[in-house]
Amino acid sequence: MSSLISVRVSDELFKAVKTSSHFLEVPQADYIRQAIKRMNAEITKRIREKKLKAASLLVRKESMKVNAEFDEIEYDLKD
Repeated sequence: MSSLISVRVSDELFKAVKTSSHFLEVPQADYIRQAIKRMNAEITKRIREKKLKAASLLVRKESMKVNAEFDEIEYDLKD
C-alpha cells in the first residue's frame, strides 16, 4: 500500500529538484522518495546515537559508583 503526500515547496527548491532529477535521469517522484529515505535514515542514525549516548552516561555513572565501592573495600582491607 502506498500513501500520497502533497508538499508545497518554493520555486527555488522545485527548480533544484527538477535539475537534479534530470541530471540523475530519474523521475522527480523517485528523486524525492530517495531524498526522504536518506533523511529518514539520517534521523534514525541520530536517534540511535542519542540513545547510545544516554545509555553510555548511565553505565558510566554506575561504573563510577562500583569503582567507589571497590575503593572503599580496598581501603578497609589495608586498615
